[in-house]
Amino acid sequence: MNVTLSITDLLQIARAAALEAGAAIMQVYTSGEFDVSMKSDDSPLTKADRAAHEVISRDLAISGLPILSEEGQQHPYELRQQWEWYWLVDPLDGTKEFLKRNGEFTVNIALMHHHKPVAGVIYAPVLGSLYFGSAATGVYREEKGVKTQLLPLPGSYTLEDLHQKPGLTIVASRTHLNSKTEEFIRRFPGASTSSMGSSLKFMLLAEGKADLYPRFAPTMEWDTAAAHALLNALKRGIYQEDLQQELTYNKEDLHNPDFIAF
Repeated sequence: MNVTLSITDLLQIARAAALEAGAAIMQVYTSGEFDVSMKSDDSPLTKADRAAHEVISRDLAISGLPILSEEGQQHPYELRQQWEWYWLVDPLDGTKEFLKRNGEFTVNIALMHHHKPVAGVIYAPVLGSLYFGSAATGVYREEKGVKTQLLPLPGSYTLEDLHQKPGLTIVASRTHLNSKTEEFIRRFPGASTSSMGSSLKFMLLAEGKADLYPRFAPTMEWDTAAAHALLNALKRGIYQEDLQQELTYNKEDLHNPDFIAF
């Protein structure tokens, strides 16, 4: 890492990149010319994904750090494992939501240190909601130029604690609500449920609007890293299904295991 750049400096670079990428996405969104193709995993790729990737790659280059992006070159594990600091990017998280034109998609940029996300930026361009921060800087939500600090939990709690919480709210994926998720939700009788696209589900936790997010469907490291950094800074976590450890990053296989965030 460039020793002259602090986490605060790097967050400002990432924040600017996310906003510019959001503007590029919105140009495509309003034009309606999505130019959709399918990737090898049958997930959609649009003109907006590509445009956002190009903007972010250019803007983050000033940091001198390597970039691992969903839409970029997939660097060999032997090279990646030598990275101490790097960027982990999803230029357009929620492409299916983008195609549905429901506004629930985001730009995700995470600053990584070894196997851990340490700072993150999440931008929802249609909603005009920008989330950014780290443990060192605090976590903020910005809308229409108004910046509000999100406060960390007063203390840590366990999944068992949530069983006792009145008015529990569980957020789940609208697109990937499967039987395993439904079975998990039934373990919390009386809980209310909501759904949301992309990393905005995590941001409901960050803002205290939801308490629990189970995910028992495929995700990639770039889907979770930016949100993970913000949640950790707010004394929350994204735990592997056994609850023994949180998600880890820069694995040889970039797929995440199932997880529970709270």
